[in-house]
Amino acid sequence: MKLLSILEKFLLLVICAALLTGSAMRPLTVTEKAEEIVRNVEFDYVGWTLSAFGEKMSESGIAAPQHLSQQSQTQAVEQYFALVYQLDVVEGQIQQIYSNPTITDPKTASADLLKSQNDLQNELNGLAPVVESILQSQVTQVLGENGLTIGGSTIPPVLYRTTPLPKALIISPRDKIYEEANISLLADLPLDKITELEQTIEKNLNVSALVVDIGGVGIYPTMVEQSSDLSWVANTVAHEWTHNFLTLHPLGLNYDKNDQLRTMNETTASIVGDEISAIILSRYYPNWKAQTLPVTGGTMTLASTNTPADTFNFQQEMHTTRVNVDQMLAEGKITQAEQYMEAQRQIFVAHGYMIRRLNQAYFAFYGAYADTPVGAQGADPVGPAVRALREKAGSLANFLEEIARMNSFAQLQKAVQ
Repeated sequence: MKLLSILEKFLLLVICAALLTGSAMRPLTVTEKAEEIVRNVEFDYVGWTLSAFGEKMSESGIAAPQHLSQQSQTQAVEQYFALVYQLDVVEGQIQQIYSNPTITDPKTASADLLKSQNDLQNELNGLAPVVESILQSQVTQVLGENGLTIGGSTIPPVLYRTTPLPKALIISPRDKIYEEANISLLADLPLDKITELEQTIEKNLNVSALVVDIGGVGIYPTMVEQSSDLSWVANTVAHEWTHNFLTLHPLGLNYDKNDQLRTMNETTASIVGDEISAIILSRYYPNWKAQTLPVTGGTMTLASTNTPADTFNFQQEMHTTRVNVDQMLAEGKITQAEQYMEAQRQIFVAHGYMIRRLNQAYFAFYGAYADTPVGAQGADPVGPAVRALREKAGSLANFLEEIARMNSFAQLQKAVQ
């Protein structure tokens, strides 16, 4: 009788609250307004997670590390990444044909290449479960050697799926740089649609918007982009596992509380990813050499095309740009800051860095990855404090366990002082 009475009172309170709030609708947030605009192209995480987890469970019997020698594991992984590289080259050649105005029938002209593309992707799809099993085991082993396993297992277990990743719509105010919204969009969203969405959101909401490609997502299993760069993939697997680990602690639970905590999370994951992947490459793949994709009319430029005589420093120039933009915005010079960023973007492009848009949203997103001394984070003190804690902690386990317990930048400052 007492329980029923309590439930009845609770239900009455809920009904009253609904009636009261119904007469005074709160204004929509920027995120909610943006979600209304992009609703038809939002990524379905629930559907992807259910599918990926089911696939992982069905593949659990593969256990490649238990059935293959270390040499066979190394050969399987290296074969896989060599095939991804071949696929990247073929796709670049197809892109060249389709962008060539003198070719009137690109489908016919690229028929052989399209068949090669399909054959390579099918072969990769067959190898992916084995390679994922091997890399998961290697990352787990190295984490364990660094004191980050219990009874030989990580919590949570290292589990990832190679997949096309959703794109991220980043929104920042125009008058200051911080990530006001991060909305996941469909992985195959074409560039013309991306540009249209950015322009619509900026016009309607008076904000800075940018749709970016991401390398991984820390859901479970974690999402990792298909890449020919073994070092990058190992790094991303460890990086996203770190996000899963932190989600079980105060730092991860407070990821979205403010930009300082977000930077603490991302910089921590970047540090762990860098250290774990370096060990994996030197131990298991000492002969691995990353291959650089050929530049085809600028369409496949992934980094810089600098010559040895070119002294342009991307990280330093980006750092300087961010510091100057922060100063302009602090002085209320929004238009001048935006004009300056566009001028700087053209300088980056001239040096081989194909940045499509450089704006407040760009810095709001990339500025959170502050594992290097200079870069898009500018003069933000959070990254240096995280790196200082890593040096002070000694072991990787001490560092991760200490920072995982934090829920404010003030705690981090106190720890490093």
